[in-house]
Amino acid sequence: MGLPQARHARLHPGGGGALKPLDPRLLRTASAARALLALGAVVGVAHVASIVAFCWSAASSIAAVIEGAPLESMGMLVAATAASVVARALTQAALDALAARGAARVKSQLRERAIAAIDRGGSAQLGRRSSGSLATIIGPGLDAMDGYVGLYLPQLILTAVATPIVVGVLLLSDLATGIAVMVTLPLIPVFMVLIGWATQAMQRSQWEALVTLSAGFHEVVLGLSTLTIFGRQHRQTARIEAVTDAYRARTMKVLRVSFLSSFALELAASLSVAVVAVSVGVRLIDGAIPFALGLFVLILTPEAYLPLRLVGARYHAAADGIAAWDDVLDLIEGGADAPPAPAVPLASVPLASVPPASVMPRDGEALEVALALEGVSIARASRAVVSGLDAAWRRGSLVAITGPSGAGKSSLVAALLGFTPAEGRFLLAGREASAEERLARIAWAGQSPELTAGPLDAVVALGSEHPDPALVARALALAGALDVPLTTVLGPAGQGLSGGQAQRVAIARAVYRALERDLEIVVLDEPTSALDAEAEGRVVAGLRALAAEGRLVLVVTHRPAVVAAADDVLDLTAHAADAAREAAHAPEVVAR
Repeated sequence: MGLPQARHARLHPGGGGALKPLDPRLLRTASAARALLALGAVVGVAHVASIVAFCWSAASSIAAVIEGAPLESMGMLVAATAASVVARALTQAALDALAARGAARVKSQLRERAIAAIDRGGSAQLGRRSSGSLATIIGPGLDAMDGYVGLYLPQLILTAVATPIVVGVLLLSDLATGIAVMVTLPLIPVFMVLIGWATQAMQRSQWEALVTLSAGFHEVVLGLSTLTIFGRQHRQTARIEAVTDAYRARTMKVLRVSFLSSFALELAASLSVAVVAVSVGVRLIDGAIPFALGLFVLILTPEAYLPLRLVGARYHAAADGIAAWDDVLDLIEGGADAPPAPAVPLASVPLASVPPASVMPRDGEALEVALALEGVSIARASRAVVSGLDAAWRRGSLVAITGPSGAGKSSLVAALLGFTPAEGRFLLAGREASAEERLARIAWAGQSPELTAGPLDAVVALGSEHPDPALVARALALAGALDVPLTTVLGPAGQGLSGGQAQRVAIARAVYRALERDLEIVVLDEPTSALDAEAEGRVVAGLRALAAEGRLVLVVTHRPAVVAAADDVLDLTAHAADAAREAAHAPEVVAR
């Protein structure tokens, strides 16, 4: 389904490619995250100050009552306690508001950059991922980062500010308590790391299950009409149920580990506070410490452990967002920094400006070579699908590219259009052309029609600033789509047309582009796969007429009628066999 490859061992805080406790990649990618850190640190200092003030004023008030101080002398202490409570509530509300606003802005910036990455480096992105996985990353994937950006990061800021301040206050107030806290405090990060190592695979598999479920459901919905026509729609039920059940089971495992992590952190913090409480209690009995001071450190000590406990719990609660971050970053870094496509209009690079092309004689004629491939090799998932392909085709030719499924036909078209990386050279009219130039100077239609909504003429003339009704009618005629009324208005994804009609309208769209912009190469991938023999005959006749106008028409096909009508046939199976024989004899040649 074109799903992203699994990437394990990334999720614990110290992992090589993991989302670290404070990942600098996030700060580089989203400026709102930097603002969240700066403002959160300022508000965090005020919040910690209110906590310390509350503990001191509350402890002093309680000690004064127990020691029998008159009520009128306690007015300032009570007022200070009340003021610190209000200050703590206000600063906590400010932290929550900053977190919510910061998370929304960070997600917005990441989503904008992700969409820009698809737009600017979209050919490579769409070649690696299915539309379902892209929709999952941009939608639920970024939404899952609410837990990381909105909960975990603010708590991390507060922990970085609060823990040193509280420990410092304890050291200054009571050295023994401060040392005890410093000795026991590292237990919590140790538990966090151990639990993180135990849960990293669960977190990754959880995210992959969601991507698989989303992409699979998206593809089933897209093909539901075809499945219904052939009565196969019910066969997908079991598959979706199996993936959904696997996702449910993984979700429960992650929840169990999250609860376990919270319990472990609470246990470590409780035992640490108990150690401090026993020490303070013994010294109070011996009279080695004033009652007010002992009560103050007892109230303040849990505040030293609380931020670390919360940051650990929220880190694991943000598991989905942490697991999704790698795919979000891969998407952004894979396309956001790609150079933009040339902004010049295609008409500003006329074919007449291209240097004279090489010619190849055929039957005494000298015809211009429109497209040449030199040593083209394409690999998919570390497997060579096309190896060392050399070919040249003239203008005015209809060429059929054939071979069984998996032979590399669609991969060759994708490489020609720049959608898939390839080795070798692609020459247009005798001059090597970059991927951007090839995409700009080739009209093409893929296996799926991918039609937009709107009037038929606007759909056929997609991308044209000033659609020409005469060219629309001619393009429809060459595509054998005259049975589709010009008054037709299409719904989303081409609703309102049959499968065969949608395929021919997609062909007409490519033909219109070639006619309007005078492009010399037209590439079609399985243009007649959904057509009956009569409709296929009309399409073949139109393609022959298009080639007769001096264009090179490349057609990827399995259909015998198209192959029979072609001027030249490239059989990738035969090419692969020839390449294998040459590779087998290569050592013998070297030995000679």
